[in-house]
Amino acid sequence: MSSQNHTTMTEFILLGLTDNPVLEKILFGVFLAIYLITLAGNLCMIVLIRTNPHLQTPMYFFLGHLSFVDICYSSNVTPNMLYSFLSHHKTISYAGCFTQCLLFIALVITEFYLLASMALDRYVAICSPLHYSTRMSRNVCVSLVTFPYVFGFLNGLSQALLTFRLSFCGSLEINHFYCADPPLIMLASSNTYVKKMAMFIVAGFTLSSSLFVILLSYVFIFTAILRMRSAEGRHKAFSTCGSHLTTVTLFYGTLFCMYLRPPSEKSVEESKVIAVFYTFLSPMLNPLIYSLRNKDVIHAMQQLIKGKFFQNIAV
Repeated sequence: MSSQNHTTMTEFILLGLTDNPVLEKILFGVFLAIYLITLAGNLCMIVLIRTNPHLQTPMYFFLGHLSFVDICYSSNVTPNMLYSFLSHHKTISYAGCFTQCLLFIALVITEFYLLASMALDRYVAICSPLHYSTRMSRNVCVSLVTFPYVFGFLNGLSQALLTFRLSFCGSLEINHFYCADPPLIMLASSNTYVKKMAMFIVAGFTLSSSLFVILLSYVFIFTAILRMRSAEGRHKAFSTCGSHLTTVTLFYGTLFCMYLRPPSEKSVEESKVIAVFYTFLSPMLNPLIYSLRNKDVIHAMQQLIKGKFFQNIAV
């Protein structure tokens, strides 16, 4: 049964956010604008970090990778979704669905541990400033970035393989705007116990372990900040953590609502709304959060703009 289904099935149907043609055109404009802002904001952040010598520090090294993951994250879902808004064919190929599912899980897990790495960086910077350069050496930073990518890809691949080993012999309509695990499990005609358990174990472990690292880091950070005698020093220390805490709250909050509950018709419907926040809004807001609250990034942006302006005048 399973092998027959896999050989004959070539595509799924994505129901998307709505079936109203007028609303689809409006949503196309809205999500296209969000996607372009996401690309522009994150690419600008990467260029600034790569070209400005004042931003060659571990904190911005991690931030550059966060921007890269956000670009990949948004690009994995948005182009196909935009095409669906303008097309009568709401289909996605079997291979495309597998790839989208794999990359989505891989990138989510990668972002979890990148945020945890950034928390460790802030912990060392505030709690051990005299040893910061040695403890956050180039090799350490590369290791803290490599682990999330490798661990994320391996988990994404294993979860996608478990999902697509299931039999789909009934409806092939996915009640979502991308190939997500919960609605795919709802479509399966074979036993989904192993897949559900694997999904909950991986989601629970990655959420809890990465969040534990973040929370523990901030316990030590806040303790160190409260011991500071200088009000200016406390304010500066808090300001360097504010952007990261905002990003963590936005990203983890929506994903807790999404994955730590059993798939059902109601939860899948609700998850579509929640997914909009972490799939589109979080990648768009991250560069804005870090740039608007960070004097170094603002200064680097001003230098870049002034440099281009004077270069154009000279030409």
